[in-house]
Order: sequence, then C-alpha cells, then structure tokens
Amino acid sequence: MGRTGMSVALGMVGLFAAGVGGLSLLSRKEAVPLYRTVAVKRGDLLATLGATGTLEPEAAVDVGAQVAGVIVAFGEDKSGKPMNWGSTVEAGTVLARIDDSLYAAAVATAKAQVDQSLANVLATGANVLQQKANLLHASQDWARAQKLGPSDALAQSSYDQYRANFEVAKANLAAAEASVGQAKAAVEQARANLKTARINLDYCTIKSPVKGVVIDRRVNIGQTVVSSLSAPSLFLIADDLRRIQVWVAVNEADVGAMKPGGRVTFTVDAFPGKVFHGRVGQVRLNATMTQNVVTYTVEVDYDNSDGLLLPYLTANAQFVIGERKGVLLVPNAALRFNPQPGQVDRDGRREPPGGRHERGADSPGLRTLVYVPEGKLLRPLSVKAGLTDGAFTEVEGDGLAEGEEVVVGEGPRLAEAQAQSRNPFTPQIFRGPNRQGQVEPPGQEGQAPAPGAGR
Repeated sequence: MGRTGMSVALGMVGLFAAGVGGLSLLSRKEAVPLYRTVAVKRGDLLATLGATGTLEPEAAVDVGAQVAGVIVAFGEDKSGKPMNWGSTVEAGTVLARIDDSLYAAAVATAKAQVDQSLANVLATGANVLQQKANLLHASQDWARAQKLGPSDALAQSSYDQYRANFEVAKANLAAAEASVGQAKAAVEQARANLKTARINLDYCTIKSPVKGVVIDRRVNIGQTVVSSLSAPSLFLIADDLRRIQVWVAVNEADVGAMKPGGRVTFTVDAFPGKVFHGRVGQVRLNATMTQNVVTYTVEVDYDNSDGLLLPYLTANAQFVIGERKGVLLVPNAALRFNPQPGQVDRDGRREPPGGRHERGADSPGLRTLVYVPEGKLLRPLSVKAGLTDGAFTEVEGDGLAEGEEVVVGEGPRLAEAQAQSRNPFTPQIFRGPNRQGQVEPPGQEGQAPAPGAGR
C-alpha cells in the first residue's frame, strides 16, 4: 500500500473514532442537567439587620475639680481600700483630696474681714451717738442766738457762727448714719467672701455625687489639677452597671425599621458563642455624617444584673425587623434568575429587576417571577415576594406549592460537558491554520483567539 493509501486509511479511522466519540457525547449530553433547582420549602423566617455598636453605661457622671491644687490623697471605698478602678461608692463618698493650704488661709482672711466689718459697724454706731450730741449742743446754741438776734449783746459774727455750727452738726449726723449703713453692707460683703472661701475649701475634698462604680480614674497622687475655663475630669462614675446600653450606629436607609421595644440580639468577642438579648430603647435624633454617610445612634437596653458585660466592649448587634411562621420560602437566587431567550414561552417574560420586596415592611411585597422546569423549557410563576433574611424570601402565589422545584441557575454548559467527557486517546482532526494564520491546537478549534493574538 502506498503512502497515499496509508493516509486515506488513517483518515477513515479518525473519522470513525470521532463519530463514535460524538455519539458517546450526545448520549452523555442528555444526562447533564439543564438547570440547577431547589425545592420550595415551608418554614419560619427571621429577618434581621446587622450593625456594630459599643456597650455604654446607662448613666455616667464625670467628676471634676473646681479648684486648682495638688492631689494629696485618695478617699477609701467600702472595703477600706484607696479609690481605684472598680471601686463601689455611695453618694458623698470622698474620692480624693486637694492640698487646701491656700484655701484654708483664704477662709481665715475672709473671717478676719467679717470681724473687722462688724467692728466698723460698732464704731459707726458710736459716731452716730456723738454726732447726735453735737447736734443737740449746736441746736441749743442756735436757739439762744435766735432769741437775742444780732444786737449789742450778740455780735453779728457770733450769730452767724451759731447758725453754721447747727447746720454742720446736722450734716455730720446724716453722714454718721450713712456710715452705719455702709459698715453693715461691708459686713454682708465680708460674710459672702467668707462663704466663697469656705466653699472653695470644701471643693478641695472631691466627693461622689451619685452611687455607683468608678470605671475610670484619671489622676494620681502628686498630680497638679489646674481648673481654668473648664473643670478637669478626675473620675468617671457609672450610676448603675446593672443596666447597660449598646449604642449602635444605624444607616439612615435602615433607621425606619428601628422601633422602640424591638428585639435585638448581640454578641461580644469577650464571650464567644454567647448571645445576649436586649430591646430597642430609643433612636437619637442627632444624626452624624461621616464621608457623606448619615447614621443615627440607636440605644439598645440590656439587663446586666449578673454584671457579666463590661462597659465599652464592641458588640455585633442583630435587630429583628420581621418574623414569619410557616410560610413558603424560596432561595433569593430563584428571584434573581433571568432565563435566556428561547428558554421560556413568549408569555414568560420577566419583570424588570429592581426592588423585589420591602425589608421589614408589613405591606404586601412586589410581584415577581420564579421559574419551574418543564422538560427543556421553563414555566414562569407569578409570586408576591415578602420578607427576606438575606438567603431566603417569603413568597406566595397561585400554582406554587411546597416541594416544587424552582430554578436558581443554569446547569453545566455543553462546552464544559465536552471538556469533561473528552477522551484523550481519541484522534484529533487537524483543521489547518485559522483566520489569523495560526495553527489551532487539537481540542481548541473554534475558540476565540487569546487577547493580543495575531498582532
């Protein structure tokens, strides 16, 4: 047999092998599922909204100093230990003491001023009595002078002098009486200064205004406290750690679902695996904006009677915004599936994608479609979407029942099936150069050229 005959024989063998491989591929093609489906199930649905927050005391008081000075000592807590973090205090418990030397001296000075002012009152009172006596003497002389009048017995100059003495005596009495009022006012001023000095002296002893727990101590013995325009914060006292709150920043798009009394679950990294349950307290109205994102602070109340949770832990909160019992559920992928043209009949048009339901809304959801496989085609079913938990969505509609398979995506493509079923020992047909003048390797005939090929 010549070389030409040999080539023809090999070609016939190759064609036969390719035909056998094609028949095998066609037989396997029918076994490859066209669509991926999931059965509709009936169950309970819990829709939640996740956010991150911080544990905060329900009420905290910043205790500062209203006078300047050096911290010389700390008070003692119930156990007799110096005031420290975690100390339990009562209202009026001494927290710290500031050096009061200057303020004690100021009290002594103010007290001396009060005594001096009281003495001035007595002196001005005595002066009033003296001026009254002088007025009496001057009035008597003036009365006798008036009886005699200017004459040979009383010179005109003497007459005028008695009159002037009388007027001066009246003026001196009025001035003495005014001095008494002035001295009394000075006494009140001195007493006010004494009161201020005593208050400043009392401020040297820093006391707790409330009953609670010291959660922060920001001063040490020997540290100088400077009180100028604002009082420096020395201690932070939580009113009652048995009641604690989670302050959660919620996006403005989700704040409408926050209702007072709503259920909340949260976890903290300090206690992995433990879930805590709280209630929405209130939504604060003072929004904050960070990088054009508006958030509101939502307060979550939690009963911390066991004292397990500590302030300022980071909490991962889940707000329960909706709950359904015994409803039909489909995967969200079934609502997002869009069939290709020709996979459904001409009446099986899909609604435009968009909002498929209103999260947490009690009003009816939007109408949408799910698809049920019927052989090689798809049958559309119109359903009303309701609440979702991110993975499944509540639906209801005619013709949709529990256990029915709905399409969530396409099955393995034919090319993938070919790649999986190709026999490496099957002879490959050489097709020559492609349009770009390149020789295609076996098994890649008809594929698009790689980017940049043929340049």
